[in-house]
Amino acid sequence: MKDSVRAFGAGLVALCLTLGSASASVVVGGTRVVFPGDKGETTLRLNNEGDEPALVQSWIDRGDPKSTPDKVDVPFLITPPLFRMDAHKGQSLRIVYTQEALPADRESLFWLNVLEVPPKPTGERANANILQFAVRTRIKLFYRPANLNVDPAKAPEQLTWKVVADGQGNALQVTNPTPYYITFSEVTVVAGGKTLTVDSGMVDPKGTLKLSMPGLTALPAGTAVTFSTINDFGAASNFKGEVRS
Repeated sequence: MKDSVRAFGAGLVALCLTLGSASASVVVGGTRVVFPGDKGETTLRLNNEGDEPALVQSWIDRGDPKSTPDKVDVPFLITPPLFRMDAHKGQSLRIVYTQEALPADRESLFWLNVLEVPPKPTGERANANILQFAVRTRIKLFYRPANLNVDPAKAPEQLTWKVVADGQGNALQVTNPTPYYITFSEVTVVAGGKTLTVDSGMVDPKGTLKLSMPGLTALPAGTAVTFSTINDFGAASNFKGEVRS
């Protein structure tokens, strides 16, 4: 039965990847999932805000946007993986950790996919020329080990910044000494009277990230960096840092 569900789900995903964009009726209750390492499971709420039922398929992958449920290999199970969702109804996805060993000193990143397929037209609409789209929503799932010794809300305060060469001029490099993934919604510096801004990016735990900023020149130590990050609840939090030599 499991193989049949996976094969059917893979077909739905292949359909989704060949279709254009459309607005989703099935709304995911969050922009990210933080899975607590001291818990065996967590839940994610879905709501069908449309006027028609939908077939919903869900799965988790390790970062390949072309992944299909029959190919993924992750330490999580989702129930139910495939279900019908009536109009204006809700459904909770149960996400269970299978206890595969993951790093204990930092977060691990996965991606949760929710694929919505509209029903086949019936009645008078059955013979009409109606274009239907499968819609996939894809959000980050962070596995967060227990007992990390840094408050995630304060982790962005520990970021350090410097200007480095990137082969096409200069880039602003951020170093993250914390055990958390930190996602930026905006990073801004003022250089030579110009305001330079990058509007996205994510730095890995204990990693570095180069943010390309065309027009960026060498900056004196102490130059202010203002930035916004996305917190556990999907909201933006504002911080200030400074360029180091």
